[in-house]
Amino acid sequence: MAKAGCSIVDISAGMYAYSAILAPLLKRGRTGQGCRIDISMLESMAEWMGFPLYYGFDGVPPPPRAGAMHASICPYGPFACGDGRTVMLGIQNEREWQSFCGQVLGQADLATDPRFDSNSRRLAARDEVDRLINARFSSMTTEQVIALLDTARIAFGEVNTIAGLWAHPQLAARGRWQSVQTEHGPVSALLPPGQTAARFDPVPRLGEHSHVILAELGYDGAEVSALKTAGVI
Repeated sequence: MAKAGCSIVDISAGMYAYSAILAPLLKRGRTGQGCRIDISMLESMAEWMGFPLYYGFDGVPPPPRAGAMHASICPYGPFACGDGRTVMLGIQNEREWQSFCGQVLGQADLATDPRFDSNSRRLAARDEVDRLINARFSSMTTEQVIALLDTARIAFGEVNTIAGLWAHPQLAARGRWQSVQTEHGPVSALLPPGQTAARFDPVPRLGEHSHVILAELGYDGAEVSALKTAGVI
């Protein structure tokens, strides 16, 4: 068992709440009627389980734990290159498998090898398939592997580090980084997906807005000053 690197349960519930709010707003605009919204984190995660959940319908054994590999597709997953970096790829159909064998692995005959000529057979021989890929990739740089996968029209992506994601050229090319002012100078922040003009105000200093917030809560100037003198704010 491994913990996901970010708070996916909180994020998924928020995403479903967001879309669930938009739908009733459209309904209200058309019918004049709204509806009650009820979102739970458990249900959000159950929905995200998708295919694996239905795979285990009616007591059927669940798909095997496969890490970053795929329980029902082979080859699919991360593969190390000779320069120590990793590429994630997935073969989705037999056309791709033939192209992968000929143009990437350099062994076109593997496409018709009876051990590997269907996805179910490749799954049964996953260890051997992975061995063949690892042997080929270990002799090449990541750039060479990516070039071959691109030519063969195979879906892939390089497995990035955090620093690599910060430096990803596509984020820069799409103008996703914005500058945000802080009391210690500007810092970079990502625009939310789908937006190009989100509001990015300066990060407030500690206690900068305490007076305004307390005034909105009904505190008068004397009370605020007393709280400040007492070190509460």
